[in-house]
Amino acid sequence: MTKHGGPNAKAINDWLVSDGRLSGDGVAIVGGFAERLISAGVPLWRARVAQQFSNPLLSAWGVIWTREEARLYTVKRTVLSTDAWHGSPFEHVISNRTTLHKPLVDLDPRRDHGVYLELAQAGGTDFYAMTLSYGDGSVQGCSFATDSDHGFSQEDLDLIFACRHALACAMEPVAMRRSSVSLLRTYLGDGPADAVTGGTIRRGEHTHIEAVIMFCDLRGFTTMSAQWPEAELMEALDGYFELVVDAVREHGGEVLKFIGDGVLSVFPVADTASRATRCIDAVAAAKKMAASLEELNRDRQRRKLEPLRIGTGINIGHVTHGNIGSPDRLDFTVLGQAVNLASRVQDLCKVVGEPVLATASVAALAPGAFRSQGSHSVRGLDAPVEIHSLE
Repeated sequence: MTKHGGPNAKAINDWLVSDGRLSGDGVAIVGGFAERLISAGVPLWRARVAQQFSNPLLSAWGVIWTREEARLYTVKRTVLSTDAWHGSPFEHVISNRTTLHKPLVDLDPRRDHGVYLELAQAGGTDFYAMTLSYGDGSVQGCSFATDSDHGFSQEDLDLIFACRHALACAMEPVAMRRSSVSLLRTYLGDGPADAVTGGTIRRGEHTHIEAVIMFCDLRGFTTMSAQWPEAELMEALDGYFELVVDAVREHGGEVLKFIGDGVLSVFPVADTASRATRCIDAVAAAKKMAASLEELNRDRQRRKLEPLRIGTGINIGHVTHGNIGSPDRLDFTVLGQAVNLASRVQDLCKVVGEPVLATASVAALAPGAFRSQGSHSVRGLDAPVEIHSLE
C-alpha cells in the first residue's frame, strides 16, 4: 500500500491491462491512470504520455493530462529539428532509454531546457520522466509533474515506475491503430482512408458517387525536370503541392492522389441540394491556390528563382470510387468520364491562357464566378465542350 492507502501498483496494473486496455482510448487510459495515482497518494499535477508516429509528416501524438482535463495533441516532424526537441527531457529518456528525475527549483535559464522553465513558471515543483517499451523494440516517453511543496517522494516515483509495463501494454494497441490510420490518411486522403479502415479493401470494391473533380498541373514541369537542379525541382514541387493540398482541405475537398506533377482532388456531393455548395467550395479552393501561388512566387522572386504557374480544371459528375489493381497491390482512386473531362479542361488552360477553367455544369452551379470562353474541342469527345474561366 502507498502512504495514503488506495490502490497499489498491482491494482493499478490490473486496471491498465484489463479495462484500460479494452477501452481503446488513449485519453481514457492516461486519465484513468492519473486518477489512480492520485488515489494512491501521488500528488500528481500534470502528466504527458507521448507516442512516436510511423509517419513521414507527423513526429508524435500523445495525451496531456491535467487536473482540469485530458486531451490529445500531435507534433509535426519538423519539430525534431528545433530546440523544442533537442535537449528536452523526452529526447534524453528516449535516446538513453532511462529515467529522469529533476526538481523544478533553482533553475538556470541559460542551462535548463524550456520545458522545465515553463513548468516551474506555471507552479510545478518536481518532474519525472521514463520510457515505455513496446513489443516492436521502440520506446515511447512519458512524464509526470507535481506542484506539491514537497515534490515527489521516492515512494511516488517507485509506484509510477512499477506501472510502466502495464501502461505500455494499454497504450501500444492504441498507438498501433493511430499510426496505421495516420499513414492511410497521409497517402490516401481522409475519405479513402476511412473507407479502407472501414473494410472497403478488396479489389473491385467500389461505390458510385457524384463529386466536383479538380485537376491541377504544374506548368512547364518537363522543362524544369530537364534543366533545374534536383534540389531546386523538389523544393518547387513541395511548395506547389503544399499550397494545393492546403487550399483543397481548407474548403472541404479531398486530395486523392499525386500523378507526377498533377494533383487529383474531389469534393464529394452528398445530395442534390449540396451540388452548388460543392462547386462554390472548389472555386474558393482555386482562388485560395491563386493567392498562395502569388505569395510563393514573391518569395521565389526574392531568391531569384523562376515563378511557378499552375493550370486547374474543374468539372462535376458521377464517378466510380474504389479499389483497383492487382491481387497484391491496390490503388484507391476515382474513375469515369467526369474525371477525364476535368483533366482535359485543365489541358485547355494552356490554349486559352487562363489559370483556372471549368465546365458549363460547374459554372451554372456557381453563378457569377465564371465567364464563358466559348466551346473548344476536347480530345476523346466528339462534340466541343463549353468552358468558363474565373471572373
